[in-house]
Amino acid sequence: MIVENLSFNKIVRNMKYLYFYRLLKEKVSVPYQNEVVKVQSYGIEVERHDVMDGKLVNVQRECIKSISPERYKVHNLLKLLYDNQVSPIHLVDVIGDYVDEYILDFDKQVSYIAY
Repeated sequence: MIVENLSFNKIVRNMKYLYFYRLLKEKVSVPYQNEVVKVQSYGIEVERHDVMDGKLVNVQRECIKSISPERYKVHNLLKLLYDNQVSPIHLVDVIGDYVDEYILDFDKQVSYIAY
């Protein structure tokens, strides 16, 4: 589910680039002891459309579906990507370290739900 969508357009020579930055929301299953717990998860999708002479000539899309159960953290990453006009092909390069750190948020969330 798309929760938030940021977009902008950029023209370079005769090519128009349409960028879309989306905050995604879904439930994920997280193993906990001998059970599986459903946890809210937020992710990011970045998409770029290349338009030449009014015709769509290319689409690039990259997505990280589950980053953190903490919406504000993922929103801040979305804003970072948008403010710096990050291309889909660089999504993982730019926020990969954050994703590795934020994955621990799921363990915290599961422990809150379990108790």
